[in-house]
Amino acid sequence: MLPLKDHNPTILTPFVTYALVVINSLVMLYAAMLSPLEQQTFAIRHGFIPARIAQLDTPQAKLEVDLMQLDDNGQQAPKKVGQVVLNANPGAIILSVFTCMFLHGGWMHLIGNMWFLFIFGNNIEDRLGHWLYLGFYLVGGLLATACHWAYDPHSTMPVIGASGAVSTILGAYAVTFPKATVSTLIFFGFITIIEVPAILWLLIWLGGQLTDAFFARDLGVAVWAHIGGFAAGALLMPILSFGAPPPGVSWSDEIKRHFDFTTPPDERR
Repeated sequence: MLPLKDHNPTILTPFVTYALVVINSLVMLYAAMLSPLEQQTFAIRHGFIPARIAQLDTPQAKLEVDLMQLDDNGQQAPKKVGQVVLNANPGAIILSVFTCMFLHGGWMHLIGNMWFLFIFGNNIEDRLGHWLYLGFYLVGGLLATACHWAYDPHSTMPVIGASGAVSTILGAYAVTFPKATVSTLIFFGFITIIEVPAILWLLIWLGGQLTDAFFARDLGVAVWAHIGGFAAGALLMPILSFGAPPPGVSWSDEIKRHFDFTTPPDERR
């Protein structure tokens, strides 16, 4: 299932969403110009490594992360070709929690995250306003990263990608615009486009993440960051919304418009 477009009008131009897409793309463009080993080093130094949190309690500790040779497909081969030594620098460790949100492991990784952000982020920005939305995005990404750390605090594998922060946007959308419809491309042996209620689409997405978390043997993806980000968005969005009431609309009308599923489909916005 691939979302193509949501049918949910906005008032504000989503400048912050556009800026996030541009910044992530520029960082990816810079990384793409590096050699494979330089890309690994860049990810290690600026991605989030859960084991680095323990360094905050041991200022003299150093963490050694292996650089691995890559095969022709860009996958790590079982051959170490060097090491990156990370000192217990509190500033660098804390900064990595944020910089990891702007790094990606490849163009497809970037496109997937930015596509979801572009489709669903504009309505959350419209609902919260530009600055509150930016803070929400960053805090959501931070909470998503914290969930991954709680799951595997001793990991030395760098975590990169905006998916935790984007998952926060998805959770916020699920509780704010559950009735909005999403044009979805279906390809299960056949290809078609159907209209799916946002709440159904997002719950299917969440179900896939939970299935991977509990049943996949080798995750290779920080799914607990996705799950934690989604939960953070669903919990924080109603609270933040009280600071950004919908212009010209009463709260009772707002709740009814988005949660009254008895409204005929042709009257939904």
